[in-house]
Amino acid sequence: MMINRFLVLFTIYLLGSGTSFAQQSEIPSDPTQFHLFLLAGQSNMAGRGKVSSSDEKVTPRVLTLDQQGKWVAAVDPIHFDKPGITGVGLGKTFAKQYAAAHPEVTVGLIPCAVGGSPISSWEPGGFHKSTKTNPYDTAIQRTHRAMQDGTLKGVLWHQGESDCKPELSALYETKLHHLVGRFRAEFDNRDLPFIAGQMGQFKERPWNADKNRVNSVHKNLPTQVKTTGFVNSDGLSHKGDKIHFDSKSYRELGERYFSTLSTLQAAVSYTHLTLP
Repeated sequence: MMINRFLVLFTIYLLGSGTSFAQQSEIPSDPTQFHLFLLAGQSNMAGRGKVSSSDEKVTPRVLTLDQQGKWVAAVDPIHFDKPGITGVGLGKTFAKQYAAAHPEVTVGLIPCAVGGSPISSWEPGGFHKSTKTNPYDTAIQRTHRAMQDGTLKGVLWHQGESDCKPELSALYETKLHHLVGRFRAEFDNRDLPFIAGQMGQFKERPWNADKNRVNSVHKNLPTQVKTTGFVNSDGLSHKGDKIHFDSKSYRELGERYFSTLSTLQAAVSYTHLTLP
């Protein structure tokens, strides 16, 4: 994998232009300068927003691990869980904000979300029937592949809709806390930041008791598990299906994830500095 330390040649296809060209990108030789983020959860992490020309533009120092395990420019859609359905998500905007705030590093996204996947499929051996995938196992494999080149800096999580059922919502808190612990143990980082996003609050689809229960788990996470954060979805809109955010809302959500992570990192740094 030493080749990946140097110049990687990849082809960027501009959708709708009918043309392609090669662009060279440098992966830092120092893995501590290549900051990685695992994108996990279900469809609202994968992204279902309409892609515009701005989403197709390459952002310097923002890469994504493609389905073949190669680093390429982060051009929406970056997920591939359901080809033909995936679209704009929150990942690229998050990465752009992070790269702008850290001009000395390159950002690497690890897209692993799977539309419709319940939290039970985010356990070792968990199987998601509709996509015939193993979301957790695949995410672990892809993240270890990415960590050969860089340093994992956090997990971004957006999930919960599939568990808003009486027999599932009561188990959600335990399963989510265990998931955070497994990620941290697997990647040997007990302080690995984990950011959970709030499900869509759409007036056309009022929440029931189970959705409120899952929401409370996300919202209370920072008070129960250290080095975690919560991102609200206040004021965001759906794309017309009462389930998925629209593109503008995904971009706003990406900015909120970045803001939450930044606040969390600052708090951790302060704590470390003030410890005797």
